[in-house]
Amino acid sequence: MAEREERGGEMAEREESRLGNLEHLPAAMLATILTKLDPSSICSVASTCRTLRASASQIFAFLPSFHLLDFAPTFQLLVPLLPPNPYLKSLKIDCCRLDDSAIGLLLQPSLHELYLHNAGNFSGAVLSEIGKRCHDLRSLYLGSVAEKRGRAIHISHLEELLKGCSELETLNLMFDASTFLRVCFARAWTLASEKLTSLEIGYIPAVNVTALLSPTAGPRQPQNQIQLSIWPNIQRLCLSVDYITDSMISTISSTLTSLIHLDLRDAPMIEPRVSFDLTNSGLQQINQHGKLKHLSLVRSQELLVSYFHRVNDLGILLMADRCSSMESICLGGFCRVTDTGIRAIMHSCSNLYRLKVTHGTKLTDLLFLDISATSLSLTHVTLRWCNLLTSLAIAHLASNMDLTFLDLRDCRSLGDEALAAIGTLPKLKILLLDGCDISDAGISCLRNAVSSTLVSLSVRGCRRLTDQCIVALFGNSSKVALRELDLSNLPNISDNGVLLLAQSRVPIQELRMRQCAQISDTSVMALASMQVDDSRWHGNGLQLLDLYNCCRLTALAFRWLKKPYFPRLKWLGVTGCVNRDLVDALARSRPYLHISCRGDELGNTQWDHSDNFYVLDDEEMDELEQWILNGEEESDDNDADVEMEVAEDSNDSDG
Repeated sequence: MAEREERGGEMAEREESRLGNLEHLPAAMLATILTKLDPSSICSVASTCRTLRASASQIFAFLPSFHLLDFAPTFQLLVPLLPPNPYLKSLKIDCCRLDDSAIGLLLQPSLHELYLHNAGNFSGAVLSEIGKRCHDLRSLYLGSVAEKRGRAIHISHLEELLKGCSELETLNLMFDASTFLRVCFARAWTLASEKLTSLEIGYIPAVNVTALLSPTAGPRQPQNQIQLSIWPNIQRLCLSVDYITDSMISTISSTLTSLIHLDLRDAPMIEPRVSFDLTNSGLQQINQHGKLKHLSLVRSQELLVSYFHRVNDLGILLMADRCSSMESICLGGFCRVTDTGIRAIMHSCSNLYRLKVTHGTKLTDLLFLDISATSLSLTHVTLRWCNLLTSLAIAHLASNMDLTFLDLRDCRSLGDEALAAIGTLPKLKILLLDGCDISDAGISCLRNAVSSTLVSLSVRGCRRLTDQCIVALFGNSSKVALRELDLSNLPNISDNGVLLLAQSRVPIQELRMRQCAQISDTSVMALASMQVDDSRWHGNGLQLLDLYNCCRLTALAFRWLKKPYFPRLKWLGVTGCVNRDLVDALARSRPYLHISCRGDELGNTQWDHSDNFYVLDDEEMDELEQWILNGEEESDDNDADVEMEVAEDSNDSDG
């Protein structure tokens, strides 16, 4: 231990000598520079020399923003990072390891923006406390509050929040609001800020939506007076409901006079009756005030295979007449709508740049037949579960040379000819081809895109692909733009393909290989040894690795998942039921690594976060961990190694 500290001190002195005498610079100058950085970068800088470390230890009391979503900190780790700070305006935290005991630490009076993700361990009291402490709050996101057993949200908690935060402009309450009585829920919202322009609620019954938007009078108003709109300035409304109904659409369209963005998603548990469903009549009520720019109406299939059976092309035509200024449209579950309806939207909405259609069971190649005759400049297109579409439709769509996002997942009739057309798109960044009927030869058409613009590619479930698709994609390319690759559920992908990927030195940051039966320990060792060079990073750059249900992995693979291998890894998916002891030991040895062993989809694309890059030393210690733990005793590392070895030995003996 003493030798290690002495060696570390000598290295710090040499580094400080190389950087110059930073202690001669004014402390205010160093502090000003550090305030421009995010927490991870501050900790990275702090690890370079003693002067910067001393400055960093004080700077957290002056930071205007603190965003930490790459890992979930504990209360003890947050204490030195979140001292009382009158300058703190924005706070974003992954709260899955926090509970009500952290309320006093997180809720600082100066906050204008508060984002608490994965807050299932908090009770409804966090709403009350926000209302009492954060009176200047402008934007609030609360994810999964009180989801854990024994936690609850009472209507009084919501009332305290709405009454105390009178400056709120953006409010996202991502929890179940069905437990509140309809009348009480509606009355609580009469306390909401008149400045509110954006509202999102995780789940709310349809009857509560109607009551919410046309409530009875507030407590200080005469009982016979009806308040027509409690939100005169609402521009964005996003709701998950049990049923999307004509009554709901009519109420929203008539009362929210400033609405620009409407996003409604339902998930029926039983097939809805006419009075609890969306019909052509309801679609005709959309955009009564002519200001709507974005519309999303989606029927989810997660609880029941159900569609909008009472809407056909006529309803879409009636809606299109009112929506000529629309820029983004998303329609999901409209099984009776044909090419005629969607083409009417494309011809009516000359400003349309985003089109998303899912479960379009009647859409055919005629959909984009004359798209080149329109003035459309589509940049984002999703056509998921549209099984009648063939490569001919994609060839016509590819005339939109501005496409940057293309989602063709589960379009089973698309083949190699579609890839030939897609390969000509000069700006494409994200391409999703899950379940398409493509081959190694066809995917070679994407090589130019992979080398220039394509950042994310998913070929999950494209069962004709083999190890040769790696060669077809990357070949001998010296420059590759691709950072995210999904090879999940490919039965013919083996260790040989992963070895080819490692040899190509592709700077992949996210690699998914779920349910690949031929992937074994060799693949993990190859990825752990992979070295890449780009302008920002040297070494292994994987941040996400999903190996869930790769059944040939053994204890040997877990040895290669320990430090110092995979130094930047933040997300790991494995099968926990087979190697439970090894998973638990690995989780304790790498507390900042998100490990999922239940098959959950990995990554934090569900919430806003900044992708921070910084260069680590060759010894590959994550600076944020190092700074927070302040050189935690070496015995802890030894204990973790011993624990892993015991788990490995136990696993070997069981085998």
